[in-house]
Amino acid sequence: MPNRTDQNQTSIVCRRLSLSRRRRPPPSRPPSHAPPPAARRWSSRAAFYFAAVGSAVGFGNVWRFPALVYEYGGGAFFVPYLLALSFVGLPILVLEISLGQYYETGDVEVFGGINRRLRGVGLSSIACGYMIVTYYSMLLAWVVHAFFDSFGIENNIWAGSYVTGSEANDYFQNRIIGMETLDPTTLKPTRIVWENVGCSLFAWAAIYLCIVFGIKWTGRITYFTMGFPILLLFVMLGRSVTLEGADEGIRQYLSSDWSVLVDKPEVWSKAVTQIFFSIGIAFGIMTAYGSHCHRDEPAVLNSSVIAISNSLFSFVAGFAVFATLGHLAHIEDTSIEDLHISGVGLIFGSWPVVLGTLPGGQHWIRLLFVMLFLLGLDSAFSFMEGFLICLADTAFFGGIDKKYLSLGLTFVAWLFSFLYATDAGLIFLDSIDYYLNFVILLVGFAKCFSAGWVYNLEEQVDNLGASIVFSYMATTFGSLFFACIMWFSISDGRSALIAGFVGLGIFYSVGMAFVCYLMNIRKQELGMWSWSSMFYDLTLRNVVDLKDDLSGVVGHIPIVWAVLIKHVIPPVLLILFFVGCAATTSTGQTEFGHYGGYPLLPYQMLGILTVVFAGFIVTSGIFAPRLYDAFKKQNSPIPSKDATIRVSPAGTVTIDIEA
Repeated sequence: MPNRTDQNQTSIVCRRLSLSRRRRPPPSRPPSHAPPPAARRWSSRAAFYFAAVGSAVGFGNVWRFPALVYEYGGGAFFVPYLLALSFVGLPILVLEISLGQYYETGDVEVFGGINRRLRGVGLSSIACGYMIVTYYSMLLAWVVHAFFDSFGIENNIWAGSYVTGSEANDYFQNRIIGMETLDPTTLKPTRIVWENVGCSLFAWAAIYLCIVFGIKWTGRITYFTMGFPILLLFVMLGRSVTLEGADEGIRQYLSSDWSVLVDKPEVWSKAVTQIFFSIGIAFGIMTAYGSHCHRDEPAVLNSSVIAISNSLFSFVAGFAVFATLGHLAHIEDTSIEDLHISGVGLIFGSWPVVLGTLPGGQHWIRLLFVMLFLLGLDSAFSFMEGFLICLADTAFFGGIDKKYLSLGLTFVAWLFSFLYATDAGLIFLDSIDYYLNFVILLVGFAKCFSAGWVYNLEEQVDNLGASIVFSYMATTFGSLFFACIMWFSISDGRSALIAGFVGLGIFYSVGMAFVCYLMNIRKQELGMWSWSSMFYDLTLRNVVDLKDDLSGVVGHIPIVWAVLIKHVIPPVLLILFFVGCAATTSTGQTEFGHYGGYPLLPYQMLGILTVVFAGFIVTSGIFAPRLYDAFKKQNSPIPSKDATIRVSPAGTVTIDIEA
């Protein structure tokens, strides 16, 4: 038996090992795991680019982005948009693609790989995407309906003489969506528009055909579904800028009303959610697409190409839309602000009018509908791909043929889309879309918190002690919650701003003083820490470990990415969530619960339930992780992180790492 001195020395050695050595194997693929079949890989990097950019570029670029610019100060909107892209969107995109390549699976098991209690984070992500695709498919259905309607004799609005923007917009809302039967006083749905049900079935059949033959065919399909709309966009841009009044529209697009950045603080949350919707992050899409890449693909480079391409498309589409608005304002002898065209009307109430001025205008309008359908198609099937890979990798669904699994998912989604096939479909879409803005902010926060704060949490607790680690978490986010309460509960803006920052400073200072007190006790217990090493382990060690692990597989990731993921993006997303909640309507009511002036039942309640549902998925996974054990991946390329430290009777220390 070793004496007490030997045992003490051995104890110190064990502590040193636990503090200085990572207790997990290197991030390379262990020999026991065979690489996935070639059928699950992209045929080339170009195919991945086209699919990922096609997923990112959709209706949000040609409809939502110009609408936000139109509403929030023209060029002034570019400031929050570009900041959101650089400091929020791109880092999260790198995170998702890197994790997809590293774990070679979808969102659920990616976050389950970080911690089994986080599978709910991944599931809420793909559930959010699934909810979106149910109404996104109805946008496709409306385009299909308008396309076939353009061949009719009775209802073909484009066959007559010149059509104004307001006439085109009324035609789209009343004839295509079917809102002509909607009671304007109650706004309650009165009927199902069966033409839209049939067109929705057509859209879902196209989505099914795009995903059923595997990822290689999906990549090849996007060469056309992404490439062709880009060509058509430049054709429409060329035509738009030559019209009378186009210069005024472009001037409006680039002019800036800087006051909106202060007077309308919700512009910041709108910019971030536009980045989320536009790039396709927080829906499980990019994780799924990253999982089909070779593991050593350069994730930062690929993410940059996708993000920049997406934003360039939005920027160019904005020129085309605003040039068209300038022309409409010119012929109607009014200002752009007085056109009162918003939402989907920016597309259906402007571009068809412009294309109608070309020789053979009806055919150009039909080509526009084809472009819009293709533009939305690759975004729609990418949502399904994010869900599909999570199911296909599980033991329960893994044995089911992909064509049957895809058929089941698409059929259920088609049934859900009946809600938007009513004559109140546009109102349902607008309501759900608004509340899903809150969901994606929370999902984005949960993803960054998982990566920046929970990755290797057990090791951090072993090193520093649970009291230090969780006191630091409580200090960081507790001070933020306290400041948000001050900022958004005090009516006077200046007083609220001062009170919030003072409260933030006091709360954080007191909390960190307590954390330092606990760290001093821990330092004296171990007798081997320096203050700098303790602070490094507390503030950065786990997220830098994640960066290093990912970099060993997907290529270099800069240290600034780790800082953004842990210390910048989570608090920013929380603040923006509260900003959205505090936004008020023109009548002084909070938008949350009163959005658009729509009735509480069914619109507001249904939207609020989407937020509650996403929150339930995340929290249930944390407190009852066994609920989602069925999503565990059958064959993961990542070995176990379990390690055992053994001390022999002679005092020899050995470390057994199980791969």
